[in-house]
Amino acid sequence: MFRGLAIRRGPGSVPWRGMLINKAGHRLSLQRRTIVTEAVNLVILGASGDLTHRLLQPGLGTLLKAEHNLSLHLVGAGAEELDRTTWCEMVKASLTQGGCSTIEMQTILEDTRYSKIDASSSDDLAALIKDLTGRIVLYFALPPAVSMAACRALADIALPAELYLAIEKPFGTDAKSARDFNELLARLPLPESHIFRVDHYLGKATVLNLVGLRFTNRLFEPVWNATNIENIQIVYDEQLALEGRAGYYDRAGALKDMIQSHLLLVMALLCMEELATFDAFELRDLMAHLLRSTHLWRDDPVQASRRARYTAGKVGDEVVPDYVDEHGVDPARNTETLAEVVVEIRNARWSGVPITLRSGKALGDGVRQITVVFRPIAHTPVGFQEEAPRNVVVIGLAPDFIRVQLSTNVEGDRFSLEPSILDAELGESPILPYGEILSHILAGDPLLSVRGDVAEECWRIVTPVLQAWTEDKVPMHSYAAGSAGPGAWS
Repeated sequence: MFRGLAIRRGPGSVPWRGMLINKAGHRLSLQRRTIVTEAVNLVILGASGDLTHRLLQPGLGTLLKAEHNLSLHLVGAGAEELDRTTWCEMVKASLTQGGCSTIEMQTILEDTRYSKIDASSSDDLAALIKDLTGRIVLYFALPPAVSMAACRALADIALPAELYLAIEKPFGTDAKSARDFNELLARLPLPESHIFRVDHYLGKATVLNLVGLRFTNRLFEPVWNATNIENIQIVYDEQLALEGRAGYYDRAGALKDMIQSHLLLVMALLCMEELATFDAFELRDLMAHLLRSTHLWRDDPVQASRRARYTAGKVGDEVVPDYVDEHGVDPARNTETLAEVVVEIRNARWSGVPITLRSGKALGDGVRQITVVFRPIAHTPVGFQEEAPRNVVVIGLAPDFIRVQLSTNVEGDRFSLEPSILDAELGESPILPYGEILSHILAGDPLLSVRGDVAEECWRIVTPVLQAWTEDKVPMHSYAAGSAGPGAWS
């Protein structure tokens, strides 16, 4: 029995969102957080950087708040010179941002330390971990090239048996570098289960809930195929512009930043074959199987892709300059801020279904959702004045919700049809995505990490598009910041 599930009738009705709640009054969630039962050393390379303090440590703060018995020794390392007081203040601010109280972080602040190191130096890395006992998680909050240099340095030192590597996205900068990185990691005396390629989207509540939605509902599982579904759209449009991230973003762009990693992984969970067991071995096997079957629509990177870049405009009350005028942007790179790619999955379940992946920045509507459009029914009974509206399932990625559009009779006119919408909000996890990812890494459970072959497949899929864009075969459209995108795009 669900409470808080509403029905909206007609296209002009006002949405009401209820939370999916079970009869005991608890939020329904399919997230599984692995409990850490032993002391762990979390060593962060790039600890003074933006990612650590904006995402990683606030996520850790939410985890500490939820798991009061988590025993963690935090070690920071980076190229900058920081004294202990400054480092502790930075840690405290980040953990507090995640909701962690002073009492909860007391133990961490008492024994945390920071070292200035060269991450590519074998001697520096050996000195960093030499006095640590028990499980050690070495977290690479670094750009891909620096992470690879650090791994080469690790190859020259004796590594503890209980060493785990957590390598932040992006994993490589193209297909070749990803393959080279995997080969480098394979030469280290560490099993694949000790290597975590981090994509924090796998820690999002709604993304994990895709598994439950697919495989625990008789309403969906029998019809989740090309016989019934006409097209799928996975869209993650952001209202945010660069927000000071030009140093990374201008070298990546929307395609590499979002589609190559995040959205392809979301698609894999949405479309993969059925799980028998929800564990790391089977989940990652099925994701890899799905991605190996994925190709650009009709193998045509020109027709299957579009790109655009924002010009000056206004998002809400914020005035946004032309992208090429943003601080740190090199116009010669011709970086896109909006990308769209259409793919197809060549297997019996999905053959012929176009799947659109789209993401961009400085977009006014900020649509972030999965839309599954079903085929029209074979026959509308004679007597109705119009064809039946399509069935549509919409899964919100931020905020988290599920909407199902059904065809019903119009109230007051039983010979006409209109869409009615079942609308429910999914409860948010108290653990931020980085906290969910960290909980599995600290416990040594690779369920939410990206396996090496999966990372390579994601690059394989988008490589023809990147090549076509490099050769300028796909035009660069423009759109005003705050708009819904280029006017030429339907």
